[in-house]
Amino acid sequence: MASPDFRIFAGILALAFIGLLIGGAFAGLAAEGAGDFGSAALAFDAYLLRVARFTLWQAALSTILSVLPALLVARALSRHPRFPGREFVLQLFAVPLALPAIVAALGVLALYGNAGYFTGIFGSLSGGAWPGIYGLSGILIAHVFFNMPLATRLFLEALQTIPADQWRLASQLGMDARSAFRLVEWPALRQSLPGVAGLVFMLCITSFTIVLTLGGGPAASTLEVAIYQALRFDFDPARAVTLTLLQVALTAVVVIALARLGANTTGDANLPVAPRRYLSPGRAETIMNAVLIMLALVFVAGPMAATVAAGLQADLARLAAESSVRQATLTSIVLAFLSALLAAALALSLAMARRALALGRGLRRRTLLETLTDTGAGFVLVVPPIVVGAGWFMLLRHFGDVFAVAPVMVVAVNAVMAVPFAIRAVRPAYDASSERHERLCAQLGIAGWTRLRLIDWPGLKRPLATAFAFAMALSLGDLGVIALFGSDSVQTLPYLLLARMGSYRTADAAGLALLLGAVCLALTLAAGRLGRERPA
Repeated sequence: MASPDFRIFAGILALAFIGLLIGGAFAGLAAEGAGDFGSAALAFDAYLLRVARFTLWQAALSTILSVLPALLVARALSRHPRFPGREFVLQLFAVPLALPAIVAALGVLALYGNAGYFTGIFGSLSGGAWPGIYGLSGILIAHVFFNMPLATRLFLEALQTIPADQWRLASQLGMDARSAFRLVEWPALRQSLPGVAGLVFMLCITSFTIVLTLGGGPAASTLEVAIYQALRFDFDPARAVTLTLLQVALTAVVVIALARLGANTTGDANLPVAPRRYLSPGRAETIMNAVLIMLALVFVAGPMAATVAAGLQADLARLAAESSVRQATLTSIVLAFLSALLAAALALSLAMARRALALGRGLRRRTLLETLTDTGAGFVLVVPPIVVGAGWFMLLRHFGDVFAVAPVMVVAVNAVMAVPFAIRAVRPAYDASSERHERLCAQLGIAGWTRLRLIDWPGLKRPLATAFAFAMALSLGDLGVIALFGSDSVQTLPYLLLARMGSYRTADAAGLALLLGAVCLALTLAAGRLGRERPA
């Protein structure tokens, strides 16, 4: 039939594009490694082992410091399903997901850095000058800022899946808070704990921007930062190959473990309506839960407030008048727009192909092509953007100026990295449309572009807009690819912000961070609203 053929062809093109991008990166790595195998092998030295050890150590510490408080805060929110400001707390906990990492790093520095708002307090407590938080401490604080709210929302989602009849039975049996936790709440938390901890660990092990801006030097470098330094500063491709392969191996192990645990690797937590409860917390527990929620609220809100305060103190009018800022803003918007457009198209193509293949096979076993259209996009999570960029950097340097292709690489890599998130918005809507109209389209012979325009498009407009807005926010705040391919002629806002930080123009950096964070937050909020609302 024409319609499935069109949809399958679109899916094959999308898979080919993703395969070309990832395969080209590995081809660059393989060619570089084969051309200088001896140097690549010699790169397995004490430095590499130290970087790998620090990568795992900071990820493990970040996971523990994020997950354990999240368990307590999620339970406190779950025990109090209705109180003034609860919805605000949950919305605030969603904001770190929308902030670019470099913006959050500026907020952490504005609070805890050697010139931050808390410098005087920390200096008096330490009995001397406050040295700042560059190094492991800064990395941990920033990672907890990002991941504790995410883990809290995921744990809260798990707690809210507990059936109401279990709470009713606990009330009838007169369970106190400790017994209810042990017999009712802990089983749900224990089931979700490995997946949530694994997800946080993966986010920390692939953290690039946080470590680059807050690491403070070689002593606090992860594998991704070491890859960047090997290519941009040392220009040691052999070492970059070894570091990249080790990074891919570590990430693959974590992603495979997450898949076995059934974890949600895109980090989305859609919270349902709080169920009715049959247990009332006592006075002491209520006070303790209120303290926990307030401490978490202050910790998460602090860097955001510091970012806004520092940004407002900058000379925003002068920044807006600078040609470099205007050019970087325009470049960021254009590249992010193209990247989001490509991500939405790839996600729709894969969703259409998967549905067509599923309808065509009937009761037969799934083919490899259907499996790839279903889960193939998730494999890009194994290869972080900096790894893809490094592979293409080493491949393209043999054919000309690698910095000239910066726009193409930024658009392509950011689009593919956003596909797993975009599919979550597009696939359910397309499957629902197909369920309603598939037989009618077959009977009337409506297929291809005509079907997409007349039949599927009305139900896909909002999900595609959701995917587009979220993908654009991700691309706007990304620093991974542009950090490798950026130059004076091609700069995005994150790249310019990093350059201003490197030249100690902290006021300018704060102003740029405020602008970048506001735009990304607005796009993410728009994506969330589009995803929740339904057309009339």
